[in-house]
Amino acid sequence: MKKMLFVLFIAVISANDIKAQQPVVVTSREEGWHKIGDATVDFRSDKDKFIILGRDRFKAVQIKVMDAPLKMDDMQIKYDGGGREDIALRSEFQPGSESRIIDLKNNSAKIKNVTFVYHTIASVGSGKARIELWGLK
Repeated sequence: MKKMLFVLFIAVISANDIKAQQPVVVTSREEGWHKIGDATVDFRSDKDKFIILGRDRFKAVQIKVMDAPLKMDDMQIKYDGGGREDIALRSEFQPGSESRIIDLKNNSAKIKNVTFVYHTIASVGSGKARIELWGLK
């Protein structure tokens, strides 16, 4: 019984990590801005992870918010090889707005995944917010 509960617990946690966004493969060698991923956020979750397959190197990242307001607290970028970068955003985004351009300290390492911590803002007539993550090569 304990094993079954443990397996169920692991399955729920794993499903929560991947529910927000399908893995994105970034393969372009072109310089410039590339969409790394997107997710629609809901009122239940306050954390979403973008898993990057075909990991790639970026000099900077930027977040775009659409469809509904969102308060973004923090963003964590994990790199291949175990490095990580914690970025405090602490910004409220209106639909159609974007973050500042965030220069990455470890721009020589490939990005493994990006996790967002946010709070949705309830407002009349607003649906779910959509987050897009863009990277600059």
